[in-house]
Amino acid sequence: MDFKENKAIYLQIADRICEEILTGVFREEERVPSVREYAVKVEVNVNTVMRSYDKLQGDGVIYNRRGIGYFVAGGAVLRIKEMKKQTFMKEDMPVFFRQASLLGMTAEELQGEYENYLKNEEQ
Repeated sequence: MDFKENKAIYLQIADRICEEILTGVFREEERVPSVREYAVKVEVNVNTVMRSYDKLQGDGVIYNRRGIGYFVAGGAVLRIKEMKKQTFMKEDMPVFFRQASLLGMTAEELQGEYENYLKNEEQ
């Protein structure tokens, strides 16, 4: 896994696991890899993955069955979408809108581009 320098590694791993849940790699109530297995997969220290799992557990995305392992929580998909939507709206959209404004883009242009994007995604 390639990590970015502007965000803590454990948060990037948590984001990746959330994306894997959203894309169906891990389904609700299904077991996720152990901390050790995931550490090997992303080539980081076990303690880093443990911090990711602790964060995800605190967010209600995964839960631990003692002696069995970690599982995706029921309702995790909706919870992740809501968390990501809030982050996107607070952090990414202001930057995007500032750029669009600086470039003189209209709401109609932005809407057209978004509609084109959605059409291409469906194909």
